[in-house]
Amino acid sequence: MSTANLDAANLAAALAAPGLIREDVVDTVYNLDEGVPTPLYDLTAGGSFTNLYSEWTEDDLNDPDTDNAVVDGSDASGNDTKLGLRIGNRAQLSDKVVRISHAAEEVDSIGSVGRIAYQTSKRLMDLRRDIEAIACGRQASVADDGNTTPGRTAGLGAWLATNTSFGLGGSAGGFNTTTKIVAAPAEGDIRALVWADVRDQLLGIYEAGGAANNMIYAMSTPRVIRNIVSFLFSDDGAPFRATPTANVTATEAQNQVAQGWIDVVLSDFGIKMRLIPNRLQQKYNAGTATDLFLIDPAYFQIASLYGFRSDVLAKTGHAENRLLSNHWMTKCFREDAHAMLADLDDTAPVTAS
Repeated sequence: MSTANLDAANLAAALAAPGLIREDVVDTVYNLDEGVPTPLYDLTAGGSFTNLYSEWTEDDLNDPDTDNAVVDGSDASGNDTKLGLRIGNRAQLSDKVVRISHAAEEVDSIGSVGRIAYQTSKRLMDLRRDIEAIACGRQASVADDGNTTPGRTAGLGAWLATNTSFGLGGSAGGFNTTTKIVAAPAEGDIRALVWADVRDQLLGIYEAGGAANNMIYAMSTPRVIRNIVSFLFSDDGAPFRATPTANVTATEAQNQVAQGWIDVVLSDFGIKMRLIPNRLQQKYNAGTATDLFLIDPAYFQIASLYGFRSDVLAKTGHAENRLLSNHWMTKCFREDAHAMLADLDDTAPVTAS
């Protein structure tokens, strides 16, 4: 602070903080996670339902009869008809509430963060993120009792019972035809991902009739997907090992881009397995374990009763109130069209076997 002239320090100290210098604030709010995608929702959303318990039927052809021979001219006998199995899930109501005072709406806030339009937009994004995290989790379904127990829809991890691989002590959940509830899986001991297990689960999907379009989506937390990529670039990744090559777009050296990431693995039976890191997929077992899902989107759906909705709540004072909601559920039309490798340690390298 100078005694010879009035300087910026004098202005800052005058009349106590913040003094007499105008604030210099950028009129933008920088939100880093706003651009985080919701890959499972983006891949499978679009269905609908008209009842809070929605059902569908799964059926299979009979196994081939290798003794199918009858005498020429003989009368027909037997009955080869077959009925399917009714499966269902519960709906879940998820919401966000926005409350903005009249003054907050009118003042000139930075980036308009205090206004209804801004807060409504951001909370709708939050709601979509909630749905994503629940749908790719292990939540069991619960029936809404209209009193104190809210309905809950089953997460993908709860649906899968056929093509599954767990750590020691872990076990699958699945749909119970008696209770009409989808049970959550039991946690097992944490372990490293083994590539041979991935191939075994792909085999299970293929033998069941899944991957009809020769595409499976492998979805997990970012570290698991990165570990898979590292494995595929290593010598241990044979015969799936990838050899990086330059992506030459011109003759100049600076136009060559080295490849350090793998998007799609051409796996057994010609199945293309697309690797999808999901930053919203949650861990469990005290934050130490995660799952790798192999998904055929033709047989999994995130359905909605009315889509994302914004309702104006009654005014009870000097504020505007909004209720944002979505009544939604997952529909796993065929759980054996998917697979789950559970109880994975995402800090451990992938091994071949």
